[in-house]
Amino acid sequence: QEQLVESGGGAVQTGGSLRLSCAASVRSFTTSAMGWFRQAPGKGRDVIASINSSGGLTYYADSVKGRFTISRDNAKNMVYLQMDSLKPEDTADYYCAVASAPIATRGYEFNYWGQGTRVTVSS
Repeated sequence: QEQLVESGGGAVQTGGSLRLSCAASVRSFTTSAMGWFRQAPGKGRDVIASINSSGGLTYYADSVKGRFTISRDNAKNMVYLQMDSLKPEDTADYYCAVASAPIATRGYEFNYWGQGTRVTVSS
């Protein structure tokens, strides 16, 4: 059974940094794209970053481009999201997700999510 466990969330001030981690127990981790989604209060869940199966291709939503960095360690079945220059509008629940294909950038291409970790950015 697939399992994704996020960690690293917390409270930080504007301009601060956090690093989210996702421990993945999935059968085809090394052949699957991985992504990070977020859901702010009262809003939908959107993909903000994704990385292809080998780690050589990344995608970022405009809202986080230049501030967030997604990476993966296929030897450890881990995915990371380095978040720098955080803003209050980054406050949300963050979810790790796995796709069924080696490359994925759209939300509907992901088919399993973890339970999420909360990030709160204060001004």
